[in-house]
Amino acid sequence: MNKQYRDPTLVFSRPDGNSSVATTAHHPQNADEHHDMIKQRRHARQLALQALFEVDIVGHAPGRVVDEHLAQEEQPGEQGTAFLRWLVSGVVNRKVELDAIIKKYAPDWPVDQLAVIDRNILRLALFEIGCHDSDTPPKVVINEAVELAKTFGGDSSPRFVNGVLGSALDEVFRKLL
Repeated sequence: MNKQYRDPTLVFSRPDGNSSVATTAHHPQNADEHHDMIKQRRHARQLALQALFEVDIVGHAPGRVVDEHLAQEEQPGEQGTAFLRWLVSGVVNRKVELDAIIKKYAPDWPVDQLAVIDRNILRLALFEIGCHDSDTPPKVVINEAVELAKTFGGDSSPRFVNGVLGSALDEVFRKLL
């Protein structure tokens, strides 16, 4: 069963100059394919975080930022690229809703005053957990977010990200963005 990751409000240009909106996720058939998909998605999450960081800090167009990261970085594979575009598009288009969730579960920290990395890790994970198109178990998404926080965030980032996501999990998963 294939899922379509689509968002017509955010169009990405391809290197050949054409535009791309719809991409397809593929469900693995065997253990090797499953391992490859996990690896591609992990890489896609890292690239998505880097792209969202740039969009948040500088305000560049998300599609162009993703295209530039894909041109400069090792490609995450076809499935990973589709996943990357879906993540960035979803976070950008649901930013207001995602920030409201962050505000609710981290009330002592105004969203605009959070560390940019932490804010974007939370947005990324909350979108993936809450989106009805997501096929990743929520606990896996939280683990991946904590790993991103360990790699890119400050000393307290992993604990903070885990706490906010753990607190928001039931509500986000029930509502499905």
